[in-house]
Order: sequence, then structure tokens, then C-alpha cells
Amino acid sequence: MRKEIVQLKKWLGYILNIMFILCIIVLLMVLLQLFVFASFKIPTDSMEPILVSGDYILVDKCSTGARIFNVMKALDDKEVSIYRMPGWRDFERNDIIVFNFPYPRKKDSIGFNVMKYYVKRCVALPGDTFEIKDATYSVRGYKGFLGNVRSQGILKNIIERGDENYYGIVFKGRMFGSLGWSIANFGPFYVPKKGDCIPMFGKHALLYRNLIEWEQRKKLVCRGDTVWLGDSIIRRYRFRENYYFVAGDRVANSQDSRYWGLLPEPFIVGKAVRIWKSVDPLTGKVRWDRVWKRIE
Repeated sequence: MRKEIVQLKKWLGYILNIMFILCIIVLLMVLLQLFVFASFKIPTDSMEPILVSGDYILVDKCSTGARIFNVMKALDDKEVSIYRMPGWRDFERNDIIVFNFPYPRKKDSIGFNVMKYYVKRCVALPGDTFEIKDATYSVRGYKGFLGNVRSQGILKNIIERGDENYYGIVFKGRMFGSLGWSIANFGPFYVPKKGDCIPMFGKHALLYRNLIEWEQRKKLVCRGDTVWLGDSIIRRYRFRENYYFVAGDRVANSQDSRYWGLLPEPFIVGKAVRIWKSVDPLTGKVRWDRVWKRIE
């Protein structure tokens, strides 16, 4: 009997050790998912040819600083405060980033939906002045390429053939369309950085209204060139956050900042770095030539 009890204790010890190891593994996986890497599936073709439908991508959260917020409150669709941990690099032009889409419910009101993600390419940073001329992207003072240059050329050819209405290229009743802008001729548009103080008048109220209302939780109203924030007249506004201009690589068919505006930095999950799996959505077959492909 004593021998059986000793044997039972030994087995219980083994089981407890295994359970402890499994708990540590699960905890490490959760910590990695929260603060280091995350995985996302690409559902659309807006980033072709770099990313295609059925790709599963790894997103680096750590290098630019992982976010901390109350996930349960976010899942309950409650307002949350988002903090970013220190990182060792900033977001850069041409980074492909994953972010929470900032207009999940209304087209004119920024909101946070923790379950709705987009992936686009960052083409303008805080402090940049971004412009599109004849479908070609540029940032004032920057000499490098921006976005998918070949796809910008395809859009330019579409316009030259007179097919822009068919492709939905001309804005109709959208915020930027009222300025005479289209997705092929857009801007110049200054992208605010944290601490920027800009004068407020009619055009600026139109361009930055959604951002200011989100930061202040107050309505912004423009009467002529007089701008009201809540019940106060404002002549200048100092931004509290950094913002980014993002665009899809499939330039003629991508719902991006050209349509809905600037992306607040707290909404960015991180930088897409590799395709870890790719499955053809039509056949269900693994596309081995895309597995572990670096995203650039």
C-alpha cells in the first residue's frame, strides 16, 4: 500500500510539472501575441501584388512599441485609452502596416473597433505634406519612391483612356471631393504631427474636423471662416496625436486615406514583416512559393 501511495505521488508530481510547463508556454504565447508578434489574414486584393487574398502575415508589434488598452472594454464597444510602449524605431514611409480601421461605424466620425483591421502602405508621415499629381504620389522634400509606382502608372493610363467614372475614381459628395480632389489628383495635404499648431479657417476645418472632434470629443462647426469647437471660437488648434496617410498598392481599387482621411497613430497595430502561410481561397491549396516571404 505504501509503495502504491509513493508511486501515486510520483505520478501526481509529473502531472503537476507538465501542467506548470503548459501554463508557462500558454503565458509566453499570450505575451508574445500581445507585445511582440500577431498574425492576420489578408481578405482582399487591395495590396496586390505584395499581399494577396489568403496570405497570413506576421505583424511586428515590438519594434515600434506594442499597444496597451483595456481589451474587454474595447470588445464591449466602450471608449478606451490606448498607450504605446517604447520601441526602438519609428514608422517609416513605405512600411506596410496593420491598423484598426478608424471609421467602422460612421464615415464622418472616428471610432475604435478592436475587431476590424486593415492593412495598407504608409506613404506619408506626421509632418509630411502629401500630394498626388496624375496618380503619382509625392511628399514635399522627399526624393524616394512612394507606394506601388507601377500601379500608379496603371491608374494614370485608366484616366488617360477616360475610364475614371467606371472605376469610381471621381469623388461624388465625399469630404475631399468638395475640394475638387480625386484619388488621382489630391492635395497638397499636410499630415499633422503631435504638438503641431495650425490656424483654423474654412478649409482646415474641413480637412481636420474628424481628427479634432475625435481628440476633443466635441463638435467642430465652421460658419464662414469662423470655427467653433463646442461653444468656443478657435483660431488655432494644437494636435495631440501623430497621423499618417496610408494607401493600398492596388491604386485603382483600394479604400484608403484618399477616401476616408488620416490614420491616428494609436490605431496602428504594427508593421507587417513576413507571410508565414498562404492558402489559395479558391482551391484551398497552400501556395508554398509565398511561405515565409519577406514583406517589402
